[in-house]
Amino acid sequence: MKNIVVLVSGGGTNLQALIDAENNGIIKNGKISCVVSSNPDAFALKRAEKNNIPTKIVPRKSYADNKSYSNALLNVLNEENADLIVLAGFMTILDESIVKAYPYKIINVHPALIPSFCGQGFYGLKVHEAALGYGVKISGATVHFVNEEADAGAIIIQKAVAVQNGDTPEILQKRIMEEAEWKILPLAVSLFCQDKIKIFNDKAMIID
Repeated sequence: MKNIVVLVSGGGTNLQALIDAENNGIIKNGKISCVVSSNPDAFALKRAEKNNIPTKIVPRKSYADNKSYSNALLNVLNEENADLIVLAGFMTILDESIVKAYPYKIINVHPALIPSFCGQGFYGLKVHEAALGYGVKISGATVHFVNEEADAGAIIIQKAVAVQNGDTPEILQKRIMEEAEWKILPLAVSLFCQDKIKIFNDKAMIID
């Protein structure tokens, strides 16, 4: 059984999708062993506590720079014996020290079809504003491994979602969460925990 550590900063809707998936038996051979928040007021912490999941707070504001914060976070991950780290609305970019310590063991969900509308500065509603501004007809979500570059790690799963006439960034965000993010993130976690994701030439392949 693999230990899944989830990093959060806000409301925790993706965390809730993971909790529900674990409770419903969708996540196989893994359990959420700890939720770590960069924000002491994150509602995600309440979601964890309600489901009897241990929580830890490593406040970003308590550290002078990203390097010292990442060192503190790395200590927590090591203490928790993390097998898989899931970024679920975690609003701090990880220092390369964490990425190097956990290669191909950190995954993130991004609310667009990478390589579109991704990278530095593309997060939250900004992603959907850009997609609508460009006039795309299809957007979606991507679960990928995390490397040293923002949103540039190996892609695990993608799911397309149609853009509809009259969509606002908020409406599109909600549809992508419901139809894509909350489905493919738990699936990717389950595949990882079952050792069904293999890396070939820096690309992720799902095997049966």
